[in-house]
Amino acid sequence: MSGWLTIEVQDGDISAEGWRRGHGRFLIEAAVTNGAIDWIWHEPRWGVILEVEFAEETARNAFRRLPAVTAALDAVPDPVLGLYIYPGRGGGSTAGLPRRPRPAPAHDAAALEEPCEELLDVTGEELDPDTPALLAWPVGQQR
Repeated sequence: MSGWLTIEVQDGDISAEGWRRGHGRFLIEAAVTNGAIDWIWHEPRWGVILEVEFAEETARNAFRRLPAVTAALDAVPDPVLGLYIYPGRGGGSTAGLPRRPRPAPAHDAAALEEPCEELLDVTGEELDPDTPALLAWPVGQQR
């Protein structure tokens, strides 16, 4: 049974691509010397993704605990919000069917009338109909 590991790195103070250039080969070397059978880099517009496949889940878990891997992951551009590590393949790779298109909105649809709410005068004063009532709330609602 193979075990995939996905590492997603988002851009931060430096670009994730710069992080990949500095640490990517060390990650791949550590993966290959610890039983990786396949790997692939993805480059979305927000960062980089490394997917590594191991023959066994135990090899995947051992790779994750290596000092070289820990050092590379500690050096990501945004270690607080820009690093995601999880077993399995990332994104929508497990989706077996393409997304269905959404129905097109009706071009001749009319907007509904907005409900007219009865207002309650909480001031006890006579209101001028031309002046907006600043102290009026819809009936039944608490202030």
